[in-house]
Amino acid sequence: MKHFFICLLTLMLLLLARPSFAADKEHGTVIREATIYVAPDSSAQRVGTATRGRDTFLMEHSTIDGKPWAHVLVITETGLDTGIPVGKEVSGWVDGRLVVTTSTPNGDQVIFGEAADSERQAEERGGRRNAAQDAMRLYYRMQEYFPNSPLAGEAFWRAADIRWQLEKVGVLSRPSAHEMSPDAREQISEDTMHELIKKYPHSKWSDLAAYDLIDNKLCGDWKGLSKCPEKESDVYEHYAHEHPQSPKAAEALYNAAWRQACLVDIYKGERETAKSDKAKKKALELTQELTTNFAQTDWKPRAEMLSYSLQQGIPNYGSGNVGGPGDLKE
Repeated sequence: MKHFFICLLTLMLLLLARPSFAADKEHGTVIREATIYVAPDSSAQRVGTATRGRDTFLMEHSTIDGKPWAHVLVITETGLDTGIPVGKEVSGWVDGRLVVTTSTPNGDQVIFGEAADSERQAEERGGRRNAAQDAMRLYYRMQEYFPNSPLAGEAFWRAADIRWQLEKVGVLSRPSAHEMSPDAREQISEDTMHELIKKYPHSKWSDLAAYDLIDNKLCGDWKGLSKCPEKESDVYEHYAHEHPQSPKAAEALYNAAWRQACLVDIYKGERETAKSDKAKKKALELTQELTTNFAQTDWKPRAEMLSYSLQQGIPNYGSGNVGGPGDLKE
């Protein structure tokens, strides 16, 4: 029994010592996919691969035959990169040129630049596989390692938004995505968005995060009923008025107005003439607000088009019309 407690105490001390060990080492990441070797030699045994943006601790440098090497501890698996390391750790040697740390001159610019390039490749047809995940990790690492960088807020937002869009695709691929109520389907995780809002309150980044969060409030399918567009129009209008400086304020107003325009047709189908007239008036008020307050945006002509269709009695909802019952649909 005594031996058991000694072993247990030793294990606890080792676990407690590990964070201080990591804290003593220089934090960084790799900006290109890097093979991890058991020794600083490209002919040595390979022990793993560090992909872009993986959390890394730099333990030592070495130069062999003129080539720089870095001895690192790499977190090779994380959840969806909320910043909390989860999974497998691998230590070994990698090409030292690929490791960017907190002491690298202009390290924030370098990591952000690689993240932006990965994001661009993710958007290209035939782009690099998993480039979006690479960009997400790199952006998150950059703001984590360089919190005082002028790019930190932008990096955090991009990391959070890429994660959001990746999860959104997964949610939309499930049968539950067609349910009328948003409560009837799996929700997109809001943790990173709330972390961003907390870290950058009353900012452009928190405004953008709040707009993404609306996705979890949208119906999967209106099923031709008025309940969903009523609720969604209120949500978008509330956002536009609560975040008037947001880059998404004009878009939110348009989404609110478009839903009111759809309600004009839906109420007619429900034989609710008074409600249909009220929805038309509300839609015209919203389009007027948009064209007045956001005259220099592309949303103004779209609002003018919507206003024209309302005044001319052109249906905005139903068979033959472009558009679906919510921004949640891709």
